[in-house]
Amino acid sequence: MKNKILRILKKTMIVTVILAITLIITTLLYMRQDQFGKAPNGARLERIKQSPNFKNGKFQNLRHTPTLTEGYNYFGVIYENYFKSKPRHYPTDKVPSMKVDLLNLPIDRDVLIWFGHSSYFMQIDGKRILVDPVFSGNASPIPRTVKSFNGTDVYAADDLPEIDYLFISHDHYDHVDYQTLLALKNKTKNVICGLGVGSHFEHWGYEKSKIIERDWYEKVELDSGFTAFVEPARHFSGRAFSTNNTLWASYVLKTPSMTIYIGGDSGYDTHYAEIGKKYNPIDLAILDNGQYNKAWKYIHNLPEDVLKAAQDLKAKRILPVHSSKFALAAHPWDEPLVKLTELNKSYNIPLVTPMIGEIVNLDDESQQFKQWWVGQK
Repeated sequence: MKNKILRILKKTMIVTVILAITLIITTLLYMRQDQFGKAPNGARLERIKQSPNFKNGKFQNLRHTPTLTEGYNYFGVIYENYFKSKPRHYPTDKVPSMKVDLLNLPIDRDVLIWFGHSSYFMQIDGKRILVDPVFSGNASPIPRTVKSFNGTDVYAADDLPEIDYLFISHDHYDHVDYQTLLALKNKTKNVICGLGVGSHFEHWGYEKSKIIERDWYEKVELDSGFTAFVEPARHFSGRAFSTNNTLWASYVLKTPSMTIYIGGDSGYDTHYAEIGKKYNPIDLAILDNGQYNKAWKYIHNLPEDVLKAAQDLKAKRILPVHSSKFALAAHPWDEPLVKLTELNKSYNIPLVTPMIGEIVNLDDESQQFKQWWVGQK
């Protein structure tokens, strides 16, 4: 009997080892796909090593930034996000949207079109600008795992005109979408991104001359009257198994007629006040408001942080993004806009809250928006 048990245990161990090795090999082979991009190397890596923000082999935030807030642990976060019941995590109704013919939009109109989450198109002073486009319907490298909400995929890459400036805040999958960027390659004149992010674009066939990589506190003279200032954010980066080998960033875009803050993903910190002092006034601040959790408050704004950030930035108006398309946190799908609107009663900062596809007139500070999420299930 004892020998029989030992044989069974031995066979079980062998099967377990074989399965583990198979899983590892399968994962490694899967991660070799083009969609995972390419880590910086060669001259690009040497430039990265010269950055004051690159220490001990990784980019660092301005201040110590724990991945998890004190008092939280990974087991609790995994349980909350993957096992605990989450009422209204996904909308049961089709998310309201509209569609504008961007290909025939008069070039003299200064507008913004939000595509959901952190993707949006701007037309300002005759230039066309695109930020963090995701049109594949998935915010994950694994198919059908982080699907977009019903009704949010009304736009595709084919609906966009030629893009003068494509801004990339960081290389996470919900901001750098491989399928979308391949489709936009021949329409994109210039890519502006943080150090190292250009490695992905070059790997995907973008011409090196089109890729403009910068460090925090550097600027890019784009055209007459157009300047992009690269500023910090409090976040992180990474694709595949690599983390923080490319730089995350926010941007201040100055055009002949206005100043726009492109916030990217960020937790609240002192950088907002510093940016506000440098570029006051900011006509529109586009800020991360969604997919948040108190467990990771250092890397994503909570709704109350968005309003504090807007005050620090001295922003005339706020466009809250990073919501209404993907479920990447445990909160109800509409909570970011519900909470922000309620909290703003104490701040009274004009909110720009268009439905997906609705035209925002950038030169009309009095434009009003319906609370389109109210009554949606």
